[in-house]
Amino acid sequence: MKRLVLLFFAASIVNMYSGCNKTQENNDPGRLVINVTDAPFPINIIESASVTITKVEIRKDGDGISDGSPFITLWEGSETFNLLDLRNGLKEELLDIEIPAGEYNLIRLYVDAAGLKIKDGGNFNVKVPSGKQTGIKVFINPGLIVEGGLTSELLLDFDLSRSFVMKGNMYTPAGIKGFNFKPVIRAVNNSTAGRVEGMVTDTAKVKIKEASVWVKQDTVIASTIADTLGHYAIIGIPAGTYSVFAAKENYDTVMVEGVKIVAGNRTILDFILREKK
Repeated sequence: MKRLVLLFFAASIVNMYSGCNKTQENNDPGRLVINVTDAPFPINIIESASVTITKVEIRKDGDGISDGSPFITLWEGSETFNLLDLRNGLKEELLDIEIPAGEYNLIRLYVDAAGLKIKDGGNFNVKVPSGKQTGIKVFINPGLIVEGGLTSELLLDFDLSRSFVMKGNMYTPAGIKGFNFKPVIRAVNNSTAGRVEGMVTDTAKVKIKEASVWVKQDTVIASTIADTLGHYAIIGIPAGTYSVFAAKENYDTVMVEGVKIVAGNRTILDFILREKK
């Protein structure tokens, strides 16, 4: 069931509106598509970063269930994703299923295994603290509205830079001693999200590869690393106004304020970086 779609880790979305206060007029089941994507990690030293998901549950908000188990099991199986393949607007589908109409505010993700392969540095299998037994809880904010006869899309964005914490120091003789896995995952209702993308070049219009680009509104919302052609894309950004930054070693950091992200739309933003003197 794996297929690349524009919605897991970075995503564009279908142009539909889903408001938190909207009354449900159709009680027929709706469709839910869940995609996976990845916030960036220092890819210059990483060959692969994998997670294996075995179960997905979702919680319906205020459904009056009295048995103490408001979670619905959406899927059970075993799917492994290489997060490095899911950058700059790429995503991979985890499931596509009919679920009851309503508002959902929490997803629970069971991760069975995770690991990193370092370029010329071996493989590191990491211990999954509790995700295998009790699941990793990820809140959906704003809530995800599923309407009868329509399709809703949910993006799960793993933040590699914070999920895999390095032990040791790659710049010392002792080197990397391993990694701790502390999953940081962002759940995005793509019905209320958009994307920003563009090119990063220097003043001579030479494309800058592996530049860091991030979107901030009080705190960092999402980030990525430009590819070898200088192109970047960040998907799953809730509609609103943000500051967007681009940075690269030996270049001055550039900030653009007042960047508007519109649900279902693409915002084009190019950066020109100037070398530090």
